[in-house]
Amino acid sequence: MREFTSPPLAAAPPHSGGLADAVYDHAEAAPDRVALGRKDAEGHWQDVTSAEFRDQVLALAKGLLAEGLRFGDRVAIMSRTRYEWTLFDFALWSIGVQSVPVYSTSSAEQIWWMLYDAEVVACVVEHEDHAMSVGSVIDRLPLLKRLWQLDAGAVDELVAAGAGIEDAAVHRNRAAVRPDGIATIIYTSGTTGRPKGCVITHGNFMYEADTVIHRWEPVFHSRPGDQASTLLFLPLAHVFGRMVEIAAIRGRVKLGHQPELRASALLPDLVAFRPSFILAVPYIFEKVYSAARRKAERDGKLGPFEKAIDVAVRYAEAMEHRAFSIGPGPSASLRVQHQFFEKAVYSKVRAAMGGRVRHAFSGGSAMDRRLGLFFEGAGVTVFEGYGLTESCAAATVNPPERARYGTVGQPIPGSSVYIAPDGEVWLHGGMVFSGYLGDPKASDAVLHDGWLATGDLGALDEDGYLTITGRKKEILVTSGGKSVSPTALEERVRAHPLVAQCIVVGNDRPYIAALVTVDQESVDHWLSVQGKPPLKSADLVRDPDLEMEVRRAVVAANTAVSQAESIRTFRILAHPFSEEHGLLTPSLKLKRKAIEAAYTREVEALYR
Repeated sequence: MREFTSPPLAAAPPHSGGLADAVYDHAEAAPDRVALGRKDAEGHWQDVTSAEFRDQVLALAKGLLAEGLRFGDRVAIMSRTRYEWTLFDFALWSIGVQSVPVYSTSSAEQIWWMLYDAEVVACVVEHEDHAMSVGSVIDRLPLLKRLWQLDAGAVDELVAAGAGIEDAAVHRNRAAVRPDGIATIIYTSGTTGRPKGCVITHGNFMYEADTVIHRWEPVFHSRPGDQASTLLFLPLAHVFGRMVEIAAIRGRVKLGHQPELRASALLPDLVAFRPSFILAVPYIFEKVYSAARRKAERDGKLGPFEKAIDVAVRYAEAMEHRAFSIGPGPSASLRVQHQFFEKAVYSKVRAAMGGRVRHAFSGGSAMDRRLGLFFEGAGVTVFEGYGLTESCAAATVNPPERARYGTVGQPIPGSSVYIAPDGEVWLHGGMVFSGYLGDPKASDAVLHDGWLATGDLGALDEDGYLTITGRKKEILVTSGGKSVSPTALEERVRAHPLVAQCIVVGNDRPYIAALVTVDQESVDHWLSVQGKPPLKSADLVRDPDLEMEVRRAVVAANTAVSQAESIRTFRILAHPFSEEHGLLTPSLKLKRKAIEAAYTREVEALYR
């Protein structure tokens, strides 16, 4: 299949207004409804009602006006995911100001480029280190006039400044906002060059958020009738996190914020906040799975746990076959086995996510089909989706009724996917951005009569489900002329519990090889189970037993490809690829050229 279009929803997209209107409309309609959860100084979650949030947004918006911000200005926000970011977003949108998100881990040079390119007039930072980073390049930012620091009381300072401003001043600005007005400039990760600013309108986000809410709202709930809630731990500088923020506010979903993606910080807050659904990247689901597996092994119950995994996968696969009318569903024997493991294993996996989660969304990178089936069998349906910054997050998502694991679903309602003759995925719909800021040449290269050329390769099945097979720019061509997409191989190697990252190399080389990093927490646990003492990183990479485990992962990955495409050799690295060393994007994607440059000697050694 070359093209698939999902029927549009009955509701028409908004023809007036902007993103901030939802805050005021909800407060008017249901002032006492709990809109957000916020941690107090002691770390306890406190409810924030619609009216309270509206009042805070309005007071902050008045302060921003008092400080000289005007309609159409741009303000950067550099912070981890926290309540104040959402507060600033909706305050800025209330007065027609455009926000420019900056990752909290950005270098001074990256900060300079984004603030300079977007002509930012003010900047909100989280703490003193961020302020110093901005300060180090401020002499090259002639338009930057204001700098506010969240941890130094920026919100209170601005609220006090706006005390003398009339509410009507904010509402006059808000009334002038239109769907085609710019809401935000979100910069791409910059995996292949300098980040480009994606111009996202209020209408883009309203279309995206309202479509997702209308189509998937029933699965936001743990059970019919309860209040939908979600804990946002994705970076708000990333379009996925931003879409979650906006959809939660527009969809009346109770929203909490968690600034840490580390499992040790995130899992306790999932238990305390108890969301009814979550939106995450595959890394989070892998961590939940790995933690459950390690606990079972520590308790001497790895055998039963492995059996529970197998039962969950087979049960979910049988249910999937029934949904697509290619099978009768789980057998009586399989249902009995599944019920047996429900209390012993599956309920505990759900408890690690807070206990209420029955549905989740995954995006950002590919999710292993078997992992998705395991969670489905364990009682958490994971709807995998696909999108780009340029498509305002999700362009395709698996539908609520029939998730097809291993795919990224069908186009969201009212949009289309087209597979170009060279295999490139093209997208069309109201979520597609209007172009790159100040770069018409780059915009023309990806926008073709309303279609977005994504740079990703993929295929549509007979039901319109999209499978992503790689990126055009990442295709490796060996010296023998064989074209290889590295993504699938890398994901299969990463499926091993000891493997953290894998990058496949081999461009203009005689064969395919790989660099592999290991998950230190999993390796420490594995060593203790093996009765081995902890090893330093330098010793670990030479451990023959660890090498054998990684070899098993490579052999398993090779079974899915031809011999010419298979990984012939690999090397285990002492340290993982990190964002701090410029080897990962803030959304955890591999910077391939940077990695190969940093590990030139190791790559050369693979071909001696």
